[in-house]
Amino acid sequence: MINTLLIANRGEIACRIMRTAREMGITTVAVHSDIDRQAQHVLQADIAIGLGGAKPADSYLLVDKILAAAHASGAQAIHPGYGFLSENAGFARACEEQGLIFVGPPASAIDAMGSKSAAKALMEKAGVPLVPGYHGDEQDLQTFVTAAERIGYPVLLKATAGGGGKGMKVVEREVDMAEALASAQREAQSSFGDARMLVEKYVLQPRHVEIQVFADQHGNAVYLNERDCSIQRRHQKVVEEAPAPGLSPELRKAMGDAAVKAAQAIGYVGAGTVEFLLDARGEFFFMEMNTRLQVEHPVTEAITGQDLVAWQLRVAQGEKLPLTQEQVPLKGHAIEVRLYAEDTDNDFLPASGTLQLYREPPAGEGRRVDSGVTEGDVVSPFYDPMIAKLIAWGETREEARLSLLAMLRETVVVGVQTNLKFLTRILAHPAFAQAELDTGFIPRHTEKLLPAPEALDEQFWRTAAKAWLLAMPGASSVAPGSGAAQTSPWTDLTSWRAGLPAQSRLHLRCGELDQPFPAVDVTGCSYCPTTQTLLITEGQQTRLHHVLISHGALYLQWRDSWHRIDRFDPIAEVNHSHQHAGGLQAPMNGSVVRVMVEPGQQVEAGAVLLVLEAMKMEHSIRAAEAGTVKAIFCAEGELIAEGTLLVEMEEAQ
Repeated sequence: MINTLLIANRGEIACRIMRTAREMGITTVAVHSDIDRQAQHVLQADIAIGLGGAKPADSYLLVDKILAAAHASGAQAIHPGYGFLSENAGFARACEEQGLIFVGPPASAIDAMGSKSAAKALMEKAGVPLVPGYHGDEQDLQTFVTAAERIGYPVLLKATAGGGGKGMKVVEREVDMAEALASAQREAQSSFGDARMLVEKYVLQPRHVEIQVFADQHGNAVYLNERDCSIQRRHQKVVEEAPAPGLSPELRKAMGDAAVKAAQAIGYVGAGTVEFLLDARGEFFFMEMNTRLQVEHPVTEAITGQDLVAWQLRVAQGEKLPLTQEQVPLKGHAIEVRLYAEDTDNDFLPASGTLQLYREPPAGEGRRVDSGVTEGDVVSPFYDPMIAKLIAWGETREEARLSLLAMLRETVVVGVQTNLKFLTRILAHPAFAQAELDTGFIPRHTEKLLPAPEALDEQFWRTAAKAWLLAMPGASSVAPGSGAAQTSPWTDLTSWRAGLPAQSRLHLRCGELDQPFPAVDVTGCSYCPTTQTLLITEGQQTRLHHVLISHGALYLQWRDSWHRIDRFDPIAEVNHSHQHAGGLQAPMNGSVVRVMVEPGQQVEAGAVLLVLEAMKMEHSIRAAEAGTVKAIFCAEGELIAEGTLLVEMEEAQ
């Protein structure tokens, strides 16, 4: 029996596992890095043990420290969550050797399916159709160039031990292979401790459909329907839904039977996912098997009414599966989106910082939020940038879609750039509503999904000024002339004037912009602190605006985005900027992986100057124009903050 469970992970998945463990009467143990000591998974656990360090390699990937924490806490079992060590056969084997239950498949199954190359070889032997590719042991550049020539460009490089889009690169020309392979290998080594790669034909516009399988220690195995995960960006899933729209019962059964056969062939135990590419003709090709719980497991839980983490824990204790294949339900439809800390207007660069304002949509029937943060938490540059998952269930796909759209519009995140508006546009897009799904969805609809940022116009600033005067503490919550009870005119911050409209002088800042207001007229305006709404009446029209106040700052919702408004004193403002002409600054917090140039070197426009790593992904810093490297202000391995001056350039003469 499992009485105490250690979760070898962090963030929302650690919190989600703890929720089920508590319901089962199991004591939970959290492990954490130094910078995660106040994280939500730590605060929610019964026991917490520090691992030290900050980066995953110095904390969550340290097998010896995690095993020591399990013994120190008296845990009988370890749940690896997903990512980190979840698909590490050595970790699973070490748990077994030390008498600990690994809540996952046996190490032999991870060895067989955890390596994409080994998995493809096994599936080829079993007769499962594969995408053409090379999955061999040779890892030199020429091997991959030769394989790509045989397969035909474009090709996809993939980390054999990876997942989640890490260590994946699309290569369209031979000239790009060397740089792409080196970068993918570095990402794979950093994320999974294994730099081995495979290459396969890049299938254009397929659907990504995966089968949730489950097996126990008694030889029983079932599939719990399928999920469509076609909406992706850089091979990272963005939207997932279950069941897959348009799949016939016959195709569902064929894919499910193939997935179960694959699991049984390797003696699989626990939760796993077999991923397929599905083309327009209904043919499916094996991609990989993830030997762990998936990020998108909540949509499967929603349409089956089952708790997959509870299934995992019961199977790990030797119990039989609770359902046979014929008993597996399929009710309604569920859709999930991943809320990420990333700057969608700046090539989706990972973002970090403090969640100045964080409000999740209210709970309700068919609504679910899995998160590992709360207001005031810091989003670190060292880990995956996912903040939360929002899941909606409905009797139909359209009902689920509309419910999730409402949830997104009720979500508030300020202080860190996120993909919230991007997700909203995807769910609202007519093509998504019509289930026109494939992995090219986002590139195909980029113009609508990623429009140019809207400028803050005069109407925004006028609304912000009225909101500031009426909503901030100390100001009157009721406008003059509204008919409601008034405060004393001598304490009313709306600048009441006898016989004249109420006006105030104000200077506000929003982001990098500021706006002076010689006079603000709040006649016909009112603020209700109970509903946190601002009403502005002009002529026969009344508009409602949502306003939140937190930690001395005002936040205004404007066209589906939240903006922080601060009072600005231009006289007291001191310019602390250290901008250097011709300088290139860090676009995000991260670490310097490689410095590709040296002072005095001449470079062409677009040349890679250095490579940064943030959120376990590499980002190249390139020269905006041809010139000479004047100075370098960073070194390989150095941790740098957003805005740090990295390289100073001189224009070509």
